[in-house]
Amino acid sequence: MGKSFYHYIVKFRAAKAKDEISQFANDVYLDHSFPIYSKDYNELSSYLELNGQYLKSMSIFDKAWDLYQNED
Repeated sequence: MGKSFYHYIVKFRAAKAKDEISQFANDVYLDHSFPIYSKDYNELSSYLELNGQYLKSMSIFDKAWDLYQNED
């Protein structure tokens, strides 16, 4: 796991979000307070629970995290 979660997830950005992961990626990109260098699940999860009003469900983050973990 070389890159941070942020640098991984933003590759899913799309002009017209076609699924919940691309919508999440778009929202993370626009969140200027997002911890962009973090690779820590607990830190990111806590951040999103407190600040991720754009996230409809934490299960979306969990799916994205699974993709991130399985990339290598």
